[in-house]
Amino acid sequence: MIKTELPLPEHFHSEKAGEVWRVDYEDIAARAWDWAKTRNIAPAAKDRFRLGLFLVDVQNTFCIPGFELFVGGRSGNAAVEDSRRLSEFIYRNLARIHRVILTLDTHHAMQIFHSLFFVNEAGEHPGPYAQITAEDIAEGRWRFNQALSPYLGRSPENVQDHLQYYTETLKARGKFTHTVWPYHAMLGSIGHALVALVEEAIFFHSITRYSQPDFQVKGRHPLTENYSALSAEVATDHAGKVLVPENTALLNSLYTYDALIFAGQAKSHCVAWTISDLLNSLTDKDPALAKKIYLLEDCTSPVVIPGVIDFTDAADEAFRHFQAAGMHIVQSTTPLALWPGVIGETLAAETVR
Repeated sequence: MIKTELPLPEHFHSEKAGEVWRVDYEDIAARAWDWAKTRNIAPAAKDRFRLGLFLVDVQNTFCIPGFELFVGGRSGNAAVEDSRRLSEFIYRNLARIHRVILTLDTHHAMQIFHSLFFVNEAGEHPGPYAQITAEDIAEGRWRFNQALSPYLGRSPENVQDHLQYYTETLKARGKFTHTVWPYHAMLGSIGHALVALVEEAIFFHSITRYSQPDFQVKGRHPLTENYSALSAEVATDHAGKVLVPENTALLNSLYTYDALIFAGQAKSHCVAWTISDLLNSLTDKDPALAKKIYLLEDCTSPVVIPGVIDFTDAADEAFRHFQAAGMHIVQSTTPLALWPGVIGETLAAETVR
């Protein structure tokens, strides 16, 4: 393992963090091969210490100003700064990162969290960020849009019953109230793509380390939502039929790493829910395993819609809970050798050798 941080490569331009552009793969590949050769960086297969970097939904739809669900945080520009810091972190530590795991939020128009799914008595659809409760469904303020029934392969009555069950289940489990989100992360769209600055860094790592990124697609089922990469918000329909099974393959793969670092968007939703599901699994298996999890707090931000909703406090509370369980909250600008727990200890031991 390289014991010192690497410099930022010449092709890296941090000022492009908030822009959409095409990564020049051939040029970056050539630079990566040269980078590995001149700095004697070994392939990831030779790593003794498997350090995974888990990136949640670092996509244009969440990370680029003007896109559908830009995570501005309270500063108004949070996700852009997160992407810049995250890219720098990958370059500085690419010789230590064994593999990058990425989730891709992936949606279609006809889904339970989009406006098209609901109508009121006047035939109107709810606007973005509308909060729909179990009472709204029970009292008929919002109903399933029956025009979608043929495309979902279910009767209008069936989906209406599911909506009642879905909203009641969210409430009973203490989840966020069901939110109608703007159309976002649409499959095949520019918004669905990775942020170019981060994508370039991941590709550079992949070529330099001969390490294939592990892409995890989530969120495509029309009758539920996947904030978490490991499980759906509501995994079954009202009749008990499984909609989206737990992602046990991903979960099992995470156990193969000696340590895991988490970052991405949004801190209040998909990041927090993924870590929460992982923590629940760790607690069942061995609570001490939580000490192998690191949260890059300066590379993730909460959903804040000025004048509408602010999830900052909920996100911070979730991270405090994770820290109390044994996880480490760290900063991307702190050298890994100074991190607490197994990462810092491993680097210290290698320095002694």
